[in-house]
Amino acid sequence: MSNQKQNGSIIAIITMMFLYAMIAFVTNLAAPIGVVMKNDPEVGGSNMLAMLGNFMNFFAYLFMGIPAGKMLTRIGYKKTALLGILVGFIGVTIQWISGFEALEGYQDNTIYLLGAFVSGLSVCLLNTVVNPMLNLLGGGGNRGNQLNLMGGTLNSLSGTLTPMLVGALIGTVTKETDFVQINLVLYIAMAVFASAFIALALIPIKDPEMGRVTAATTFEHTPWSFRHCTLGVIAIFLYVGVEVGIPGTLNFYIADTTEKGAGLLANAAAIGGFVAGTYWLLMLVGRLCSSFIADKVSSKTMMTVTNGMGMILILLAIFIPKTVMTSMPLFTGSSFEMTEVPVSAMLLVLCGLCTSIMWASIFNLATEGLGKYTAQASGIFMMMVVGGGVLPLIQNYIADNTGYMISYFVPLLAMAYMFWYALIGSKNVNKDIPVD
Repeated sequence: MSNQKQNGSIIAIITMMFLYAMIAFVTNLAAPIGVVMKNDPEVGGSNMLAMLGNFMNFFAYLFMGIPAGKMLTRIGYKKTALLGILVGFIGVTIQWISGFEALEGYQDNTIYLLGAFVSGLSVCLLNTVVNPMLNLLGGGGNRGNQLNLMGGTLNSLSGTLTPMLVGALIGTVTKETDFVQINLVLYIAMAVFASAFIALALIPIKDPEMGRVTAATTFEHTPWSFRHCTLGVIAIFLYVGVEVGIPGTLNFYIADTTEKGAGLLANAAAIGGFVAGTYWLLMLVGRLCSSFIADKVSSKTMMTVTNGMGMILILLAIFIPKTVMTSMPLFTGSSFEMTEVPVSAMLLVLCGLCTSIMWASIFNLATEGLGKYTAQASGIFMMMVVGGGVLPLIQNYIADNTGYMISYFVPLLAMAYMFWYALIGSKNVNKDIPVD
């Protein structure tokens, strides 16, 4: 590889890593802001309604997933990323407008949900770019998975800090708490989007040659023709629901002042943000550690082990009484502080180590051997990220009606499917289909 081409690849990789971090920042605004929405008298304390911002963010994937995949073919990776950043700036601006004092009742909530939906369109576009590009820049296989895990590390760092920042700004949530109190976070988000757009526009990035398609490329089949890809699409749908549902519902669980053992905590909303942030921190740790071994340990092995561990942790959390408390170190943004929380909450936080490797591993397993169909598959996967909105909504509906811990059977069953996919469903049985 020539020095010029190698330098170009390094620049492209660094840029994709930065976009990975932006994705988590925008996505993880929804759950902590949902605590504010939940305490709105119009919402009436419903966990399911409070999760609507998160739902709208992921619901956007259903509309943008396929078009985003087609954009990779028509306008390339860089222009698709620039469009995603521009749309993200608009989405965050709409969320900022929802905090205007002139808006009352359902008006501010409705505008916020619209902003969350537009932001979801942005994140979908960016996700469609970074995952296949890092996989292709790494040449597929274990190396492609390794690059995605490294990007996921930055994604987790951003995901760690976001709920903590919002939780610290919100503090104690009351019926008088309004969206205007999180404006500083939105100002930061708008500045990040504007800076990223300018920087990316000036950085020279070429599309990777491997798996490259053009408008003239002939497609005899579709990604759906590959069984391991189709089953992987289901796995992505379930995984994103697990990743978002575990800390999102846990945030409500801690912040809910009506729950004995979880709500009799001073500054519960802030602690809920720190608990969710610690979950994302453990995802960062898991991704960072796994990135060092991903070129030696297969995605299949990592997925099998982590899903098995995750199921055990969730089962223990469900059946241990919520009144059983323990002290655990919570990352507060600058240091760790020992804080009393339910044992079940600590076990669910530990699930962050398990979910850390799943996104990159599923994507790697499901796109292995797709060749020219990779970009199309990426669009389909992005569409199925809607699971991050659907499963948490179902989970919180169950939480409203039966209790928080019972609702964790939703991610438990999802993990069981992913365990099966890693062991059996990920095998490529369609190697006879030409992909060049």
